Amino acid sequence: MIKDFRRITVFAGHYGSGKTNIAVNYSALIREATGKKVALADLDIVNPYYRAKDSTDRLEKLGIRMISSPFANSNVDLPALPSEAYSIIDDEETFAVCDVGGDDRGAYALGRYREGIVKGDYEMLMVVNMYRPLTRTVEEVLEMKAEIEAAAGIPFTGIVNNSNIGPLTTKEDVVKSFDFIAEISKETGLPLRFTAVWDKIYCELSGEYENLIPLTLQERVW
Repeated sequence: MIKDFRRITVFAGHYGSGKTNIAVNYSALIREATGKKVALADLDIVNPYYRAKDSTDRLEKLGIRMISSPFANSNVDLPALPSEAYSIIDDEETFAVCDVGGDDRGAYALGRYREGIVKGDYEMLMVVNMYRPLTRTVEEVLEMKAEIEAAAGIPFTGIVNNSNIGPLTTKEDVVKSFDFIAEISKETGLPLRFTAVWDKIYCELSGEYENLIPLTLQERVW
C-alpha cells in the first residue's frame, strides 16, 4: 500500500484512462493514511462526462475538500478554472490532488498553476490504460506523454498503471498489462508508482503482486 505521499499529486492521461477515478480514490487513500487535510482540484475543463465533482458527496463525508469550476456539471461550456486551486497548491498544510483534463488541451489548464507546483514537493503521474484507444501501443503512449508535457510545461515523474475494462476486468487482464507498462517505464525512464486494481478483484492479486492499490469504481451522479 502507498505510504509516501507527495504534498502535490497531479494525475494526467488520455481520455478514458481513468485518471478521475484514480484522483478520487487516491484522495481518500491519503486522507485515511495521514488524517491530514486533503483537497481535490478538478481541473478537467474538456470532459463533459464523468468528473471528479460527481463524487463531491462522498469526498465531503471523508472530510476532503472538493474544488472545481463553477460551471462544472452545468450546461455552460466555458474553460473556467477554479481560482481556489491556487490556494491549495500553496498551502503547505494541505495535500493537494489535481485531476487534469485529457491530452494536451486539458494540460494547458494545468500550465496556469505550473509555478506553484514545480517549486514544491510534487509528482506528476501519467495514468495509462492499455485497453483504451490511442494508448494501446508504446508509441502511442510516448506521443501522448510528449503532448501533455509540452502543453503543461511540467514533466511526468512516474506512471500509474490503470489498465482495465471496467467491471468486466479480470485478474488476467491486469497481469497482462504488467509487461506493457514495464516497456513504457524502460522507454521513458519513469518508475511505476502503482497499479490500480478494481476492488472486486484486488484480493486475487494482492497476495501475489506488490505496489497495488484498490480502486472503487465511480459512477456519474445525474
